[in-house]
Amino acid sequence: MSHSNTDLLITLTAHESDENNVTIAFTMGIKALEKGHKTEMLLLSNAVHLGEKGYADKIDIGPPFSPINEALQTFLENGGTLKVCKACMEHNGVKEESLISGADVITADYVIDALMGAKKSLQLN
Repeated sequence: MSHSNTDLLITLTAHESDENNVTIAFTMGIKALEKGHKTEMLLLSNAVHLGEKGYADKIDIGPPFSPINEALQTFLENGGTLKVCKACMEHNGVKEESLISGADVITADYVIDALMGAKKSLQLN
């Protein structure tokens, strides 16, 4: 599986335990898409919860930033791709059927290939 066409790969490991990093990840992802960069976000560790329906509703750090439920929709609508770690989902009790539309389940092999193939990466851990 080739990922050489991904311009920016964002890896996120936080959920509401670090609302600032979650907000930065989506803010920068949206900005990269607006600038025409193909952008993919990997949800790893606790961040897999963000792929669950309704979960993003609980994160909003306030102006000037958008609430995460809005930012997540904007990210996807603008062409961003959202990948969710399968092993992390299992570990955190997240079921595939609970994921939002547009979230794809991926494996560790995919993560490594995506990291190695991306032009740039932004890691928010």
